[in-house]
Amino acid sequence: MKRGKEVYRKVVKNILDFLIGVCGFPFFLIALIFLGPAIYFTDKGPIFYNANRIGKDGKLFKMYKFRSMYVNAPDIRTESGDTYNSEDDPRVTKIGRLMRKTSVDELPQLLNLLNGTMSLIGPRPDPPDWLDKYTEEEREFLKVKPGITGYSQAYFRNSVEAKEKIANDVYYAKHCSFAMDVKIFFRTILVVINHNNVYRN
Repeated sequence: MKRGKEVYRKVVKNILDFLIGVCGFPFFLIALIFLGPAIYFTDKGPIFYNANRIGKDGKLFKMYKFRSMYVNAPDIRTESGDTYNSEDDPRVTKIGRLMRKTSVDELPQLLNLLNGTMSLIGPRPDPPDWLDKYTEEEREFLKVKPGITGYSQAYFRNSVEAKEKIANDVYYAKHCSFAMDVKIFFRTILVVINHNNVYRN
């Protein structure tokens, strides 16, 4: 059983991620054709938001998203260090609100699947300044690739604070399996369709 999980995590999961990236690429292009001009003409800024994020083994990588905020929007954090996230956030554009609500802004991360820096299922990656804040136990989740969606994202989305999210990520890293990923995948679909926990109360 343990051997099967290891084969899945180290071999099968990578193959599936690449195939999903290839199959999903046309949908990314379609979204780019329709959303690209809307994002650009909002404030004549870039279409993509390329953010440095913490990847597997603590290595930094570029995570791609459709830009949902105005150009030069300030980085606002809560007292716990979480990224500020609210329905009335003035930094977010009108098209950005729609993309966030439907999670369409995450589609460019299919490129991260293709270049091997992300997985479809895994912990959502944190900004670089979090790397020195993790305890040794928390660093356990860095043993797996970050994901477009994950255990914490599927069950709690944006409703939990950073430390609880990290605890969920550690749980995922310790129990990752094909069956668990399938559950997370379908749970994510339900969360996106129902617009659950898009913003923190």
